[in-house]
Amino acid sequence: MDFGVVLQADPPSSAVVSLMRRAERNGFRYGWTFDSAVLWQEPFVIYSRILEHTERLIVGPMVTNPSTRTPEVTASTFATLNEMYGNRTVCGIGRGDSAMRVAGRPPNTLARLGESIGIIRDLAEGREADLGGHRVRIPWIKDGKLPVWMGAYGPKALAMAGELADGFILQLADPFLTEWMIKAVRKAAAAAGRDPSDVTICVAAPAYVGDDLDHAREQCRWFGGMVGNHVADLVGRYGEHSGLIPEELTDYIKAREGYDYSHHGRTGNPDTAFVPDAIVDRFCLLGPAEAHLDKLRGLKELGVDQFALYAMHDAKESTLDAYGAQIIPAFAD
Repeated sequence: MDFGVVLQADPPSSAVVSLMRRAERNGFRYGWTFDSAVLWQEPFVIYSRILEHTERLIVGPMVTNPSTRTPEVTASTFATLNEMYGNRTVCGIGRGDSAMRVAGRPPNTLARLGESIGIIRDLAEGREADLGGHRVRIPWIKDGKLPVWMGAYGPKALAMAGELADGFILQLADPFLTEWMIKAVRKAAAAAGRDPSDVTICVAAPAYVGDDLDHAREQCRWFGGMVGNHVADLVGRYGEHSGLIPEELTDYIKAREGYDYSHHGRTGNPDTAFVPDAIVDRFCLLGPAEAHLDKLRGLKELGVDQFALYAMHDAKESTLDAYGAQIIPAFAD
């Protein structure tokens, strides 16, 4: 199993670079950031510094979208980083939640997202792509490589990830839901004539190593609110009892009243009081290192290839160090 760390691009950017360097020293292979132009600093500028100051770390957004950055701009940006630092990037992409809504626009349609996955990958790897009927190729790209991983929750998005993406990003670590969604992605991949094992499975969730479980829950409760945004979209699209979405995913948002993106992804978010302790425990990894090991082993058995650790709490450094000392070595094989 690979390990990644996910950070917000808050100022100072030097702190983001420092944490990414610390993650690499602790055995993490991936460094991810949020991508929302209004809420945080520009991640691709920071990626350049991260890549310059690390040796092996692979960087990318969790996640970008095909509207705040058009596909040709996204492809060229990744290809530039790859030319400078040697194919050490990955493109996480989704419909766009905070990035679009904060700018006053709805998230992208799945149709636009699906079309963009192929365009970004083809252009970034030096192939020709169709941009609205206009054939385009970026002529200076040589030996480019860009895996495109898609974030998804709902049945149509999960099917698209299996059909089109190089990887699937699931932003929660609940074993029941993880198993259900991996099966949906792999079923779609097989139906599309792909080898399901070719789709990398990445589970992303907050992790907090420590014995004070109550404190850890309060530091990570924001995550249930963030996931709740996506769940609310699914309920609006499919209905609360459609049978297409597990009730384990939808029941907890019944008390959700609204969401202020100015607190997005932050400890103490006042819009996450509706998230019960049981959901925090199911969606996140909390407690002593042994509890993390137990849950990660279960996720690995379900087919998870990477665990990406959200480090948005008051124990970033100690959690990265605990993973480096006690957890990542257990999965070295």
